[in-house]
Amino acid sequence: MSTEVIESEKTQNPLGYAPIGSLLRKFAIPSIISMVVSALYNIVDQIFIGQGVGMLGNAATNVAFPTTTVTVALSLLVGIGGAANYNLALGRKQEERAGKIAGTAFGSLILFGLFFCIVIRMFLEPVVLACGATEQTLDYSLSYIGITSLGFPFYMLTTGGNHLIRADGKPAYSMAAMLSGAVINTILDPLFIFVFHWGIRGAALATVMGQIFSALMVLFYLPKYHHGSLRFWDFIPNLRCFRDITALGSASCLNQLAITVVQILLNNILRHYGSLSPYGSDIPLAVSGIVMKVNMLFLSVVIGISQGAQPLISFNFGAEHYSRVKQSYLLAAKYASAIAFAGFLCFQIFPRQLVGLFGSGDALYQEFAVKFFRIYLFCTFFNGLQPVTSNFFTSIGKATKGIFLSMTRQIIFLVPLLILFSMIFGIEGVMFAGPISDAAAGITALLLVSGEFRNISRLHNKN
Repeated sequence: MSTEVIESEKTQNPLGYAPIGSLLRKFAIPSIISMVVSALYNIVDQIFIGQGVGMLGNAATNVAFPTTTVTVALSLLVGIGGAANYNLALGRKQEERAGKIAGTAFGSLILFGLFFCIVIRMFLEPVVLACGATEQTLDYSLSYIGITSLGFPFYMLTTGGNHLIRADGKPAYSMAAMLSGAVINTILDPLFIFVFHWGIRGAALATVMGQIFSALMVLFYLPKYHHGSLRFWDFIPNLRCFRDITALGSASCLNQLAITVVQILLNNILRHYGSLSPYGSDIPLAVSGIVMKVNMLFLSVVIGISQGAQPLISFNFGAEHYSRVKQSYLLAAKYASAIAFAGFLCFQIFPRQLVGLFGSGDALYQEFAVKFFRIYLFCTFFNGLQPVTSNFFTSIGKATKGIFLSMTRQIIFLVPLLILFSMIFGIEGVMFAGPISDAAAGITALLLVSGEFRNISRLHNKN
């Protein structure tokens, strides 16, 4: 048995010596389920709203989507940054520091959630208009965001806390916390919309109630923290720990904020150029929301795989087990790429069936929806590389590269192409900006990780 394996076993942490494949499955499967469940909060709402309220209700949930992505961005800033630092500290046998990091992260999630809820409620109508609401969708959007904003503190605690619980070696519990809220949401949605006839308000209320239950499960876990036991004063944010958390969480946070920027820009471009096309403004707005959320469901699986690999990569990099770091990344990239390719096939073969899940529409609606699915998501098979690679750099403490990669697809490539192509080709140009950005981001990720592997090989040879 090699020296590094013997040393790992002495730490009593299986991240350092158990088989990579079994560890990745242990952490990735609950993470995938948690991410898919998180995505389903919005998708389930949109399906029931599409069936019970109609196309304008779907358009309103699309308008509301940027507020959700901002909530997720802040959650990932603290959750992923906290988890990466926590596992790095454990790998270096710094359990007291690990406890301070986890406590700071949980305390910060609660404060961020309350702050964002208050800000959205203070500026509700300006936010809704900025997110692309039309005259017809304004009332629906105000109702939906007005209620869902009350759940932001609970949603943020659940989303960020999910990563911290998984980092503590309890991926099954983190999955259960997310899953329970989604089940409650799915049960209450049809009850509130079709039985009580509360419409879009009912869907929003069902979402908030599910989020509250999930957050309570996260809170119930805190006294059971296994590594780096949490004390009451640990929950008061420590500025040094918070700085380290944000450094490693910035990549995931900025990636989500980039999605928010793109969504707001896309909504406004579709509203403007849609009005100049035969489709009008509301059809592209409704279809875009469906396409983005279905794609987010597939991306959730990819992101779940990358997040499942994070404890393995961080712990082994901290413990200087570099061969295991490389094995963890390669296996995660392999699985993520397979899922991305399956998504590509699904989007190309079954676009009409996917749109049909969210309600019906006229011939123009169906025509635009099928075209948008097939063109905008044509290169989605590249999307397995960028999230896994960005998270890889974050996991080994190289925040700058992680941040850069998180910006490639959304900001560096997609935003300029959306503006340029829409000016030249109108609403058709929006569709072609997507695949070009996906391909460019995937190739960039491949080039950067190849260079990093050479650095890791040099470190491994020194040991």
